[in-house]
Amino acid sequence: VLFEDGTEMNARVIGVDEKTDLAVIKVAGEGLVPAEFGDSSALTVGERAVAIGNAAGQFDGTVTQGVISGLDREVTVTLGGRNVTMSLIQTDAAINPGNSGGALVNRFGQVVGINTIKMTSSYSNVEGLGFAIPSDTIRLLVNDLLTYGEVQPQPTLGVSVSRIGEQLGDDLWGILVQEVVPDSAAE
Repeated sequence: VLFEDGTEMNARVIGVDEKTDLAVIKVAGEGLVPAEFGDSSALTVGERAVAIGNAAGQFDGTVTQGVISGLDREVTVTLGGRNVTMSLIQTDAAINPGNSGGALVNRFGQVVGINTIKMTSSYSNVEGLGFAIPSDTIRLLVNDLLTYGEVQPQPTLGVSVSRIGEQLGDDLWGILVQEVVPDSAAE
């Protein structure tokens, strides 16, 4: 790990999640101050954000500013040869090549996301669309990696539904269950 003051330290990989392209590493050093994580679920569209990274792999500590322009954006990317859909924070703070893994920071200096994707398109110029993994998601991933060495599968109910939120009466709402998955919790 290369620190801003030029200090280099060996790191040990604790765990890797290929689905999100995140890893937990550990360095043994004195006086290291961890970043403070904020609550990504408290973000609002229009809130200011700062993206920090290593633009083009050459410009350490690059800082760009912008606003949160979308929350819970479902974005599909190809990682490790397979398509993965992630729910991400959208920002217009410039996310340049080399900024992946850098912090998306709120006005309090708290990390609310990890920069991961810059939207590009082969058929038109797309500008101002960058995405970050929310800090709430990162907390879950890091906890799993530290505890189990891998990310644990998310629990599922085991049903396919349609017409979610159908009003059945004055104070009664429901869903139409299309299918119950065999051997699932719902069965």
